[in-house]
Amino acid sequence: MIAFIFRRLLMLIPLLLAITMLVFILMSLAPGDFLTPVKAQRDVPAELIQAIETEFGLDRPWYVQYYKWLGNVLQGNLGHSWAYKLPVSDLIGQRLWATFLLSLSAFVFSWIIAIPLGVLAAVYKDSIFDRVSAGLAYTALSIPEFFLALLLVFFAAQTGLFPLGGATSIDYDYLSFGGQVLDRAHHLILPTLALGIGSIASIMRIMRANFLDTIRAGFVATARAKGLRERVVMFKHVLRNAINPLISAFGFTFSGLLSGALMVEIVLQYPGLGQLMYQSILREDQFVVLASVMLGCIMLVVGNLLADILLAWSDPRIRLENKK
Repeated sequence: MIAFIFRRLLMLIPLLLAITMLVFILMSLAPGDFLTPVKAQRDVPAELIQAIETEFGLDRPWYVQYYKWLGNVLQGNLGHSWAYKLPVSDLIGQRLWATFLLSLSAFVFSWIIAIPLGVLAAVYKDSIFDRVSAGLAYTALSIPEFFLALLLVFFAAQTGLFPLGGATSIDYDYLSFGGQVLDRAHHLILPTLALGIGSIASIMRIMRANFLDTIRAGFVATARAKGLRERVVMFKHVLRNAINPLISAFGFTFSGLLSGALMVEIVLQYPGLGQLMYQSILREDQFVVLASVMLGCIMLVVGNLLADILLAWSDPRIRLENKK
């Protein structure tokens, strides 16, 4: 298992090189750079602009700039954000925790609700509950995340029950530890709903289909023939096998939350990594965009790695293949 994890992490290196190079090329083809607004200011000396261009290699071809940036990254330097006047590592660190909390809460929220609903819809197939849940799932899937976020903003503005924007309140630093936890949870409710409702619908339909397919398997008939109680058959044998495909999709689901959080964070004014990436693209803040893309790739690979480990833990057949 350790060798498998090492090989998967080793595969991350060429993936990061290819994707960051592609982003670098695309941004170099776009007109202007992060110094374009500065050049439009008459009070900025031309010598200062020339010095900055030389420092960041903006006066040289893109591959020379990329090679210089890559060398700095290997030394632990992700660059400097000209738009925010901060090192990129500090800027990413400020926003990463907020997006991680949002993604984690949306992930837990969607799986805790979707899996029981999918199991119940399969157990009570063709019942009123199954049909109502299917209708609600298709309705949730048809609503874009940004539109749902707009509806939640309207609801919060009309009722005043939830804060409009931000990750914490103004007096956050003066609250007790328990008050700070409750304050962050209060600010996470609307973004979690906007990001998690669509995932609930898709996961529930997949869980229902997997559960129905597993019920028809031969080992289920054997378990029933041995006299096991129906509850044991359903929740110990059927559920454990039906959930394996969802575990396989764990990595894509978790990393997909980052792209989904982009629109949700913009609409709900949540100060996370998605909003930072969007603003950095508009300002052509190249090093911030590259660092954000790298984090997205790392989330994808690590998420799939965790999915493989969880799948090997839940399915003895996979562990047996690894031993061989």
